[in-house]
Amino acid sequence: MTVLRIIAGSANPELAATIANYLGASPPETVLERFPDGELLPTVENVSGSDVYLVQPTPPPVNDHLAELLLLIDACRRARAARITAVVPYLGYARQDRHTRAGQALGVAVFTRAIAAAGAHRLIVVDPHTPALEAICPIPTETLTAVPVLAQEIALSERVIIAPDEGAVKLAEQYAQGSTNLLAVVRKCRESGTTVSALELIGEVRGRLPVIVDDMISTGATIETALGLLREHNAAPDATVAATHGVFVHGAVGRLHRLGLRHVLITNTIAHRQLPSEFQVCSIAPLLAEAIAALHNNQALHTTMSTA
Repeated sequence: MTVLRIIAGSANPELAATIANYLGASPPETVLERFPDGELLPTVENVSGSDVYLVQPTPPPVNDHLAELLLLIDACRRARAARITAVVPYLGYARQDRHTRAGQALGVAVFTRAIAAAGAHRLIVVDPHTPALEAICPIPTETLTAVPVLAQEIALSERVIIAPDEGAVKLAEQYAQGSTNLLAVVRKCRESGTTVSALELIGEVRGRLPVIVDDMISTGATIETALGLLREHNAAPDATVAATHGVFVHGAVGRLHRLGLRHVLITNTIAHRQLPSEFQVCSIAPLLAEAIAALHNNQALHTTMSTA
């Protein structure tokens, strides 16, 4: 059988090492040289003839991490890897999946084509922002979900699952496990990249403990706006937030900390250090390791792993 190899980019080497440990694979071996002008030169070792799984999410600085991903894929191809799977737990540019005005680029289409052109045979992602990713990406794409990982930390008794915008409704339904009486939806209007206004709340939240769920938290503006509307409607004060990807830009951690949340649940798709005590990081390494093991053995993924 072809040897399985885990290769780590610089975005989250701890996650790659943990995945390798779960699989009993050799620790990742990658050398990344940075030139004074910012150019990257990655070197991979011992991948000839191997089934390679390259772990490199693309959090901020997204363009640097994406360029590194493409270079690592090319390095594996030139080192004669038998098969290359790009494991990108957090996929940047996934929000750019449609035009909102003439003359705009479709970032997710451009960069998934680049991943394929660099030499990747398959892409693995976790809870991407766009549901159309599999249709857009030119190579086979496995879309995993971290909802079961996060949901096991939430007791649904006397709680209501909140979708902070219409785009999060499907995700909220997964958390609510099919119980529509556990759901409420906030209709919002995004005024800028950092400013959001709430339009209305659909659903009953009075006296109930809210759990606001989303695929990602960027600036925290959507969470802050949703929480303000929930408190106006007399939801219980101890709110929990659950999101797969903690992108946390423009002071988002401090913004969330000041809201007085009971818990902020995220996963380690993106590496974090020194978060406040109410933040809890749940590992997706077992989820990714199980998916990689199945794909390496040419087996179908378990239905609870995928969003399909």
